[in-house]
Amino acid sequence: MNETLLVALVTGGVSLAVCLLNNYFQQGKTRALLEYKLDELTDRVNKHNNLVERTYRLEEEVHIHGEKIKVANHRIDDLERSTE
Repeated sequence: MNETLLVALVTGGVSLAVCLLNNYFQQGKTRALLEYKLDELTDRVNKHNNLVERTYRLEEEVHIHGEKIKVANHRIDDLERSTE
């Protein structure tokens, strides 16, 4: 009976050691994969934010040019009225 118990304990210990080593190495790979994915996501978010900022600036410029066109049209109207 003692021999059977000893074999079971040794087998259990070796199995536990193998599982712990496997988990340790897999954890490193998993961490590396998660860090890679997080970096990729961060890059995508930065590109998106840059696009949003550029779009906002373009919308401001369009508004400014629209106002300039309105002013120019008013000046033209005033000039046309003054020559009539």
